[in-house]
Amino acid sequence: MKAINQLKTFQRILEAYPAETPLGKFLPGFYRQNKQMGSTDRRIANRLVYNYFRLGRALPHLPVDERLFVAEFLCNTQLNSFLQHFKPDWAACVGFPIDEKLAMIKAAYTDFNLEDVFPWIGQLSKGIDQDAFLKSFFTQPDLFIHVHNGYDHLVKAVLAKAEVVFKDEGNGCLSLPNGTRLENLFPIQHWFEVQDYSSQQTANYFKPQKWDNWWDACAASGGKSLLLFEDEPTIKLVVSDIRESILTNLDERFQSAGLTKYQKKILDLTQNVDQTLHDYEFDGIILDAPCSGSGTWGRTPEMIAQFDEHKIEFFQRLQKTIAANVVKFLKPGKPLIYITCSAFKGENEDVVDYLVKELGLKMEEKKVLKGYEHKADTMFVARLSPPAP
Repeated sequence: MKAINQLKTFQRILEAYPAETPLGKFLPGFYRQNKQMGSTDRRIANRLVYNYFRLGRALPHLPVDERLFVAEFLCNTQLNSFLQHFKPDWAACVGFPIDEKLAMIKAAYTDFNLEDVFPWIGQLSKGIDQDAFLKSFFTQPDLFIHVHNGYDHLVKAVLAKAEVVFKDEGNGCLSLPNGTRLENLFPIQHWFEVQDYSSQQTANYFKPQKWDNWWDACAASGGKSLLLFEDEPTIKLVVSDIRESILTNLDERFQSAGLTKYQKKILDLTQNVDQTLHDYEFDGIILDAPCSGSGTWGRTPEMIAQFDEHKIEFFQRLQKTIAANVVKFLKPGKPLIYITCSAFKGENEDVVDYLVKELGLKMEEKKVLKGYEHKADTMFVARLSPPAP
């Protein structure tokens, strides 16, 4: 009876869920309207809904409940009562390796193809292991934090005392089980930032020098700026974004981290900003460009159902426009750090090729950050520079 009620709750959520809305924003509102659901009910509902979307666009003609059973089988490695109730034969095999489980699904549904989970596999950046990338959608990514300098021992002590399993990934990065309630463990939040593993790796490409002037052009809530500041606290920093509300969040994060000296500007970088920045020359620019976010869909699998391939071209035009509008404020020979959280070649290598061929930048280094190898987001980073005089 419990499993049947869980299925009914899942169906209610799916029926009420509006497309184009992140699940992370919709579900809390749904639970507020259904206060009878306890914490266990909410946790199970979350799992079922997210796992359902992890199946991507595979088996589109199956009834919703059958697609859910397939997703539950592929996404879980531990026995649970829901799968045991509806698919006891599969439940007995839930701990099998993913390749064996995929073979079982293929035997049950001959029209199942792994490539349908993410049907734009041919658009991926060079070097991405397509098979590993596809299978990564069946695993929930980890939670990652970046511990500020000097707080490493304190954070680890709190986690150890609370018996939270964590892994030290190096350079202040810790991975924890997704769903770890950090707010319950750390009333003082300035010891660390929640930041994905791959996002933290982009800092390896900044290489700031003392007293440099840097611009974080699409700063959002300031995660890259904080990495830059930690690497070189003497930098003079300008941050900008088109959204005033998100810059307010940035102020709070900066204050908590002890970053107090910076300039903040609300800028639409699809437009010419010469009038605002005509006196500025930068020793480095971070361009964490607007993108499809396809490298993060392991965390937001509902986006697979909402995505249209034409959006790649849309974002590519946006990225080229913004890059052309910011690069002219770089000193010769100084770096533009181009970053996306996309796995698509059209937003990564193709944009970088444009920056080299059309804007005359020199390619210094580029890399796809293969988050699927670390239960993290997949990202792209390139370091380019205008020619030195």
